[in-house]
Amino acid sequence: MSSGGIFDLPRRERELSELEARAAEPTLWDDPVSAQKIMQRLAAAKAGVEPYYALTQRAEDAQTLIEMAEAEGEAQAYAAELKIEITALRAGIEALENATLLSGSYDSNDAILEIKPGAGGTDACDFGAMLLRMYLRWAEKKGFNATIHDELPGEVAGISSATVFISGPNAYGMLKAEHGVHRVVRISPFNAAGKRQTAFVGVEVLPRIEDAGEVAIDEKDIKMDVYRASGAGGQHVNKTSSAVRLTHLPTNIVVTCQNERSQLQNREVAMQVLRSKLAEVQAREEEKKIALLRGEQRNIEWGSQIRSYVFQPYTMVKDLRSGIAIGDVQSVMDGELERLQLGYLRWLAGKGGEGGGEDID
Repeated sequence: MSSGGIFDLPRRERELSELEARAAEPTLWDDPVSAQKIMQRLAAAKAGVEPYYALTQRAEDAQTLIEMAEAEGEAQAYAAELKIEITALRAGIEALENATLLSGSYDSNDAILEIKPGAGGTDACDFGAMLLRMYLRWAEKKGFNATIHDELPGEVAGISSATVFISGPNAYGMLKAEHGVHRVVRISPFNAAGKRQTAFVGVEVLPRIEDAGEVAIDEKDIKMDVYRASGAGGQHVNKTSSAVRLTHLPTNIVVTCQNERSQLQNREVAMQVLRSKLAEVQAREEEKKIALLRGEQRNIEWGSQIRSYVFQPYTMVKDLRSGIAIGDVQSVMDGELERLQLGYLRWLAGKGGEGGGEDID
């Protein structure tokens, strides 16, 4: 699938029909885990076609109103009702267009979000914590489930890294807009002279791959190191070697996890992250488009940012890809990200890359 294509109703209907047939099989619940996944996919498939059916019905109702008005010669009597229907149709068409922007191979998956401060020292670590809060607030507003699976504190303030699993409809599809380097400009709370400081944080977004069969990993290709966890986390921290570091030898991808209570749990979480990273690599190789899932990888420093957050001397958040700018920086930091995310998706689909985007006060 493409990341922005046409609303492919026949394909969606075929997928729905296949899933309904599987859900009706008498042996479905012999494997509860598999059954639950099928039911989740079925719900998502229904959600993918029902808006189209509802919009078609609304259009037919509006057409009926127009025909009635013409037949009775009473256009004015139906004007108010028609205005309501046309307004609803426009909103429905916009929602359906947004849905077409989320038709990528992994867009419907849950997401794994990794936050890594870069240039800027303590300010970068503090900004990393601000971004972590922003994404947690975004998930809360969307009704999504967000779980921090790995978080390391900064030496002075903020965080030195964090990994969050976010579950919800099209979580990855929306959050892939966040992948890249984020830049902040503000009066540094860590600078005694009160000077403006620029800092950078890298955000990596991966589709969560839970099906082990979807991405095969040979155990011989994995090197596992264990060590004692550090930072806050309860009595198990620094008592046993429960933290896990996995290295995938063929690709040299390294994944760590230390927030779970046992070595086994940490390994399971690390394997999920590794599987997602390998799925991303495979997708890039298959589709020959580096930017499709991961985007260009750059240093977390000046000149490589995808979005800027300016707190002084004025306030603005601007996405440097779509050109969308929002003057209310605090609302963005409180999780209001949808305009930026949809703007990126339209830009990615070739719909929003013209000119400088839109400025929003």
